[in-house]
Amino acid sequence: MLSSDKNVESLVQLIEVLKDYIGLQKDYLKFDIVGKLVRIITALTLFIIILILVIAILFYLSFAIVYWMAPTTGTALAFAIVALFFLLLLILTCTFRKRWIERPLIRFLANTLLD
Repeated sequence: MLSSDKNVESLVQLIEVLKDYIGLQKDYLKFDIVGKLVRIITALTLFIIILILVIAILFYLSFAIVYWMAPTTGTALAFAIVALFFLLLLILTCTFRKRWIERPLIRFLANTLLD
């Protein structure tokens, strides 16, 4: 009974459908990975562009502040005050790096990859 032609044909069809299903799942996984990588690369590129622009803005803004403070404090002291401000900003960033940088980055990557 198991060796009848009808059962063999059904089994062959089932195997073909299973092969097609596995192939489609593999293609879906590839497209899913590519989509997630594109989102991560796009976010990274946008972050780099924004970072460069923020650095340029801070650079020119710091010189503007120095030249604004120079008549009252002197040029050297104005540069020192701005440098101390950036040093304080660096210390705060290092102190709160987990809260400001690591946790949001982990959340973004987890949401992107596990979506």
